[in-house]
Amino acid sequence: MKVNVCNANQPNWKEINVAATVPAGLEKLQEISQNIWFVWNDEAQDLFNDIDCEIWENSNQNPVLFLELLNYERMEEIVKDTAFMQKIDTVHTSFRKYMDAKPDPKKPTVAYFSMEYGLTQILKIYSGGLGVLAGDYLKEASDSNVDMTAIGSLYRFGYFRQALSMDGDQLSIYEPQNFGQLPIAKVNDDKGEQIVVEVPFGDHSVFAKIWKVSVGRIALYLLDTDTALNSEYDRSITHQLYGGDWENRLKQEYLLGIGGILALKRLGIEKQVYHCNEGHAALINAQRLADCVQEKGLTFSQALEVVKGSSLYTVHTPVPAGHDSFDEGLFQKYLNKYPAKIGISWDEFIGIGRQNPDDKGEKFSMSTFACNTCQEINGVSWLHGKVSQEMFQHIWNGYFPEESHVNYVTNGVHLPTWTASAWKQLYDKTFGEEYINDQSNLKYWAKIQDVKDEDIWNIRVDMKQKLIDYIKDLFQEQWLKNQGDPARILSLLETFNTDTMIIGFGRRFATYKRAHLLFNDLDRLEKIVNNPDQPIQFLSTGKAHPADGAGQGLIKRIVEISRMPQFLGKIIFLENYDMRLAKRLVAGVDVWLNTPTRPLEASGTSGEKAQMNGVLNFSVLDGWWLEGYVEGAGWALTEKRTFENQGHQDQLDASTIYSILENEMLPMYFSKNHKGFSPEWIQTIKNSISKITPRFTMKRMIDDYISKFYIKLAARSDEFKANNFAKAKEMAAWNEKVAGLWDGIQVTSLAIPEKMKNAPQVGEDYLITAEIDTKAASETSIGLELVVTYQDEKNVTRIY
Repeated sequence: MKVNVCNANQPNWKEINVAATVPAGLEKLQEISQNIWFVWNDEAQDLFNDIDCEIWENSNQNPVLFLELLNYERMEEIVKDTAFMQKIDTVHTSFRKYMDAKPDPKKPTVAYFSMEYGLTQILKIYSGGLGVLAGDYLKEASDSNVDMTAIGSLYRFGYFRQALSMDGDQLSIYEPQNFGQLPIAKVNDDKGEQIVVEVPFGDHSVFAKIWKVSVGRIALYLLDTDTALNSEYDRSITHQLYGGDWENRLKQEYLLGIGGILALKRLGIEKQVYHCNEGHAALINAQRLADCVQEKGLTFSQALEVVKGSSLYTVHTPVPAGHDSFDEGLFQKYLNKYPAKIGISWDEFIGIGRQNPDDKGEKFSMSTFACNTCQEINGVSWLHGKVSQEMFQHIWNGYFPEESHVNYVTNGVHLPTWTASAWKQLYDKTFGEEYINDQSNLKYWAKIQDVKDEDIWNIRVDMKQKLIDYIKDLFQEQWLKNQGDPARILSLLETFNTDTMIIGFGRRFATYKRAHLLFNDLDRLEKIVNNPDQPIQFLSTGKAHPADGAGQGLIKRIVEISRMPQFLGKIIFLENYDMRLAKRLVAGVDVWLNTPTRPLEASGTSGEKAQMNGVLNFSVLDGWWLEGYVEGAGWALTEKRTFENQGHQDQLDASTIYSILENEMLPMYFSKNHKGFSPEWIQTIKNSISKITPRFTMKRMIDDYISKFYIKLAARSDEFKANNFAKAKEMAAWNEKVAGLWDGIQVTSLAIPEKMKNAPQVGEDYLITAEIDTKAASETSIGLELVVTYQDEKNVTRIY
């Protein structure tokens, strides 16, 4: 509430946060409500649901709001209920045991930066897959006892809530979050005042309040500029995720990068490894360079060794156009003081963010800056790693993409969050509870083959019924409001049936995702969906960015098709795709469909979530599915292109989808025995769970990051900082010396055997002799490599 504290005519409002009070004895319940741990702990969620299931649902499963809405009399009843208090004690004991575990000292310490985090639907600081991945990463970092601190922004209006007009147009609705009703806390100083970090923005300062989200054992600190200390222009920096114009986007990324490092300094937090999740956070290294020069007395080249040697950049975007780039004039408005802070010229500074540093017309790319200031770089699947090598090749001219140090870690998903409780119980019973700490061990998952077919089928039917009930409860009112005719809506609701095969499609409505592909041939699709012997239903959901007219057009077209008489109840669009709807979908549908344009799906994770729940994937061999697909455990569209013309390729892919539906999937699903299920379908589910699922967990993903990147970055970080940065200074001096001599170093003679020139044979040994004039460089500073090339089918030069 707000209290008038001034007698002047113009009120001077002061914000006061009022927290719900609970009776003595329920403090444990309140403590649990303040930690995101409840999101992936079924027993904790059951506690709140058992207290009052109606209020739990009305609060959108928000425990903080739930306790605020719960009347005091009901709380007192709980305190007097000895059996229920014992339940609370049991869950709280489990929570405290989890929280009291100390970080594993053998694992590197990490600072993690991301523009968005998808932790739960009640905390609107995410838009889609990037944020959900970051949220899953923090949860698994907590489960794996990694000493990690995360930085992000707290958005007053978050990302938009999607609604549809009567005509099927997307409506973007921004609703303010009430921070006092969320599981977040102010970070206060010794005087009890909320800590505010001052961030220099060009010619003025922006002030950001610091909030904390407890994600299990992990602290996520969020920056919030919506304070009276700022102008109205700057207060809005953290109003909308990805909102506003390009200048506001730069300000958001500036706040995340530079403000994020300053916030960690204000909190006294220093880590071994600094991890940028996407290029949005690249400017962390601008501030870290400035700190090394200004506070540690290093030169720019020495500081670059320190910063670069401890930094990792994860790229999620497979095309250059998807990377944020800014005009020099706009960039200079906010970064003009940083060259002087790090001891270089403006041209040198902006050149770090250009693939061609001397090209005055080239924009400053956050991704290029990240590549030039991070020692380690990775894509998010094997194929995306290869695509990223091609995409960034011009940053390191003179090298082939295959020689690039750009690596990959394939994305995964947090099993405890995305696996339905019935499946988790089955896995615990079948694999043993210890499997959760060794999730990539195929020996555990192979045991699913011994589970009775009926048990698998019963869980699948139960999950489907829960999805149907959820859709009916959530969407009946919305459909009546924006689709008119009540009789038609009631008829539509009656089409939901557990005997129907349900195929789900849920993702951001960008054009490359090809949400339209299924509807390429409506006549053929009509025959498929109206076969009474093989009933099938398609559920589509997803948001298009408010500025993406093409994506919004796809949504409108699907809605139009869904209202055609022949598709009514067979094609359904579910509005406002959020984490709660996603969790129901990936557990309740029979098949998860994914149809991106190859190779534009960097990874994708929605299909991985479906994997956890016995849902079969049908996808283009792109992103994670290129690695995941196993014959007899799902279906795939080839990754190879037949046509250069995308329209022709779409027609072919659509025809292939129809054919697989007609000739493989539907016949298999409806070949049911006397028990009501298809044994072949159940066997495919078992194959999918045993052979694919364990390879795409977040546990495997974070283990990969630790083994591939964090361990060596942490070792390098410690080595460079030791003895007053002696190693960093040595490396910088060596680099400067070799760079100064490089143009004079020459190969004076080269002797290649004639046999090798004419027709080199695989397996033969050849002696090649080269003489090099090293000038003043030591012999240990010079290396000689032989590169053998060939022309691929597109006449591009490649190396073996």
